[in-house]
Amino acid sequence: MRRPMKRVDFCRGKKVEVCSKEDGFVGSYYEATLVSHLPNGLCVVRYTNLLEDDESQPLTETLYQKELRPLPPRVQGSAFSLYQKVDVFDNDGWWVGEITGRRISDSHYYVYFTTTNEEIAYPYSQIRVHHDWVNGDWLLSN
Repeated sequence: MRRPMKRVDFCRGKKVEVCSKEDGFVGSYYEATLVSHLPNGLCVVRYTNLLEDDESQPLTETLYQKELRPLPPRVQGSAFSLYQKVDVFDNDGWWVGEITGRRISDSHYYVYFTTTNEEIAYPYSQIRVHHDWVNGDWLLSN
């Protein structure tokens, strides 16, 4: 039996992540702050790292609340494991990949992205443990 999805109420000023649905960016997540709730049920967010076309200010967007999720929990650790599912911060957002190796010389990890069939090395500081947002709960990914 399926559990009903927990309703998450985001309050004004709350940090959230938004999943992109644009071609070439599908599955990437971008940090934003909830600016307001509109009477029609939509939410206005202001992105942390994405800018308006003229780059004069942060990009704002109107979305359905179901397109938002809270920031995932931070997991403290000293190393990532081979084949561990992770998120990597690149191009102003978080992208899902898998650890495929490590460069001992400078503590960079190789991450493989199935969406682009690329393997790229990243410093530890740009990688986080991947979690899945399922029915209103964060689950540690397998």
